[in-house]
Amino acid sequence: MSSSAYILANVQVTNPVQYEAYRQFSSQAIAAHGAEVCVRGGKVEVLEGDWAPERVVLLKFPTLAAARAFYESPEYSQARQARAGAALMRMVLIEGV
Repeated sequence: MSSSAYILANVQVTNPVQYEAYRQFSSQAIAAHGAEVCVRGGKVEVLEGDWAPERVVLLKFPTLAAARAFYESPEYSQARQARAGAALMRMVLIEGV
């Protein structure tokens, strides 16, 4: 039985107008790959440590392979190109349970 997988992103938007194109393309990629949006830009409260995330996104996938397929897809590639120069992205792939 394969475990779920998550993509966790912390985004610092530097150009909100340009970032809107990324949001549109990434939403299309998310829908095309059946990702479940768990968190997308909600309020963040740091409980411990010095982490200060700005915009957090958490996507759930049924498997690690599905998450990688999303990230490497032509749809998400188009989103990444649209984001270039509009945001600083920190993104990790996490194996779930």
